[in-house]
Amino acid sequence: MFSSPFLPLPAGLEIATTTMRDDLLVVEVVSTKARSCCPLCFCPAERRHSQYTRMVADLPCAGFRIQLILHVRRFFCNTANCTRKIFTERLPAFVLPWARLRVRLCEALQSLGLATCGELGTRLAARLAMQTSPTTILRCLMTLPLDPVKPVIQVGIDDFAFRRGRTFGTVLVNLQEHRVIDLLPDRQVETAKAWLKSHAEIRYVSRDRGSEYASAATQGAPQAVQVADRFHITKNLSEAVQQLLARVLTQMKEASQGEETQGTNELEQTPPVLPIEQWRPAPGKDIEQIVATRRAEREARYQQVVTLREQGLTSKQIADRLMMHERTVRHWLKRQVAPDVRQRRKYASDFDPYAPFVLKRWQQGCHNGLQLWREIVAQGYPGSYRMVYRFLETLKTIEVSTSPGLRQLPHYTSTTAVWLFMRHPEKLDEAGQEDLTAFCLANKQLDTTYQLVQDFLQMLHKREGERLEAWLTRVHESSLPELQRFARGVEQDKEAVRAGLTLSINNDHVA
Repeated sequence: MFSSPFLPLPAGLEIATTTMRDDLLVVEVVSTKARSCCPLCFCPAERRHSQYTRMVADLPCAGFRIQLILHVRRFFCNTANCTRKIFTERLPAFVLPWARLRVRLCEALQSLGLATCGELGTRLAARLAMQTSPTTILRCLMTLPLDPVKPVIQVGIDDFAFRRGRTFGTVLVNLQEHRVIDLLPDRQVETAKAWLKSHAEIRYVSRDRGSEYASAATQGAPQAVQVADRFHITKNLSEAVQQLLARVLTQMKEASQGEETQGTNELEQTPPVLPIEQWRPAPGKDIEQIVATRRAEREARYQQVVTLREQGLTSKQIADRLMMHERTVRHWLKRQVAPDVRQRRKYASDFDPYAPFVLKRWQQGCHNGLQLWREIVAQGYPGSYRMVYRFLETLKTIEVSTSPGLRQLPHYTSTTAVWLFMRHPEKLDEAGQEDLTAFCLANKQLDTTYQLVQDFLQMLHKREGERLEAWLTRVHESSLPELQRFARGVEQDKEAVRAGLTLSINNDHVA
């Protein structure tokens, strides 16, 4: 056994053997101590019980990774009143108990993590012959002691999940320094209230719209101004708009179905009208066969779900047995009908730019597909005449129109349509702007909703909180129950919402 200046060891440890394996240097280290102290009673013990081996990574040397194989021992504790009868030999300055990294390697990874981050630190460590992972670097950083909490003027408070959907805690952030200052074990009012009460210097508390943190801020920091987070305000508004759209679109759909029922005989004599944006070739027999097969498979799967539910199985048990998602099972059982196969999506084709010209010539009386193909080829159409024939087959059964008033809206759901109302009009593409215009022209309630929503969002983005009272008055004078419920919720938390619409303080660094 020997020692090496390239691998300094504490007293009582010596190098037994060294072995090279490619770029890995394996070093066996043996403990030569005659005694060791019990970790509980700290009394020295000399009577040995057994010997065990530990594998520990160390800092690289001369470009080689170092792996230490430690041969240390177990001792009997001779102290009569000590609860630990057998203990393992401790090497606190060398390697911590149960650790797989030497202390100095852990300190090096901490320095890399503080200077970079988990992913970047891993790539840099690989260039320095230190094999690690982002999780290991983050774990080393978590062992560092936290700095003492400094006086905080602006604090952001929000919840986070220890286990997603099950166990939650509370995170507190210094909004001026953008740093997490404390974590609380739960999100109860009393816990957050006690923390806020211990920091009397707080002047602003940024929070969500929940009642728990509002109560905690009111009781724990009555001297502070509460600021409602703008993200949560916008989220509450979008939920109200989505509920309104779900109601109005359903009413519009029912009204259109009623009109169709009254004019059934007329519709049977005239072909259905299709907007030119949705014009596409009729599906072939192979596509129809695939759709029919999928529809039959879905119907059979739905019947299996119904049968298993009648047998008393829960949604999760049905999903596990049929290898489906539990949410899908619940959705099918709620609808009480077999889900239909989705309609094929309209993909862009080379024919689309020439569709208005072909439709115009067709309406003028030119029904010769080859002639129409030659005319659009002269305009630059790169496709074959067979594709033109496929598009013309649709005209024999469906009337295609270029009228903007016939632009179809049923393909929007309340979930997809809400973004037309919430986004800035300049950020919508041309199709989105046309759809939004069609919505507003089709229903007066939708037009009023769009005006109110855009006015509120402008007030939020430009920090014009002084206009909040006038906006609430406009909402109460409207006949929109969903927005009126949103307004009543704002009035219950008016001061915090007005502060959120006025001050620059926000919870963006907490999320």
